[in-house]
Amino acid sequence: MSDPEPGKDREPGKRRVVLWRHGQTRWNVERRFQGKTDIPLDETGLQQARRAARLLAALRPTALLTSPLQRASDTAQALATITGLPVAQDRDLVERDGGAWEGLTNQEIRERYPAEYAAWQPPGGETSAQVAKRVSAAIERALDDLPPTGLLVVASHGAALRLGMCGLLGLPEQHWDNLGGLANCCWSVLSERRGGEGWRLVEHNAGTLPEPVLSDDRAVNGT
Repeated sequence: MSDPEPGKDREPGKRRVVLWRHGQTRWNVERRFQGKTDIPLDETGLQQARRAARLLAALRPTALLTSPLQRASDTAQALATITGLPVAQDRDLVERDGGAWEGLTNQEIRERYPAEYAAWQPPGGETSAQVAKRVSAAIERALDDLPPTGLLVVASHGAALRLGMCGLLGLPEQHWDNLGGLANCCWSVLSERRGGEGWRLVEHNAGTLPEPVLSDDRAVNGT
């Protein structure tokens, strides 16, 4: 008897994925474009991660995946400490490559690169479509191993998660900016549609604190 096709034994409409942005960093506060630069959480960010982890643990996650950049991996570790889950890493979950913008403040980018700022395309960096493709593919790989009623938590970055989410939802690129940015240590929840035919956004930017969203993402900084 041959093995069933991948996914055929999966109960439809039961899997969920939580897309969790990392806690605050010093560069967030300074409104510097972080991109792939490996900036750690500040003390506020560590506190945010611990607070959010207590809330997310109540959802009883079954798998935990993170970007290897320390601001995301340390955020994920806060949840791993409570749940005992192992933390897997995927390089494709890192933040958007900001090219020449990395380390610059939002004001510096606006002044030095006005045309690129208007298009929100960092010189030497990734396009939105490239980010959406690699991040959604990383999430889909992890979801392939998720049990029928499993809950995957993905710790990553603001632009990476928003664009990856757009890819998972199958939104046309001209509508990607309609989805707002994620605040530090907040999350969005996607549930599998009935029949296993794609994903539905059921919560967005949950856990928001009464603070502004500070991010590399166009949905926050673009005009």
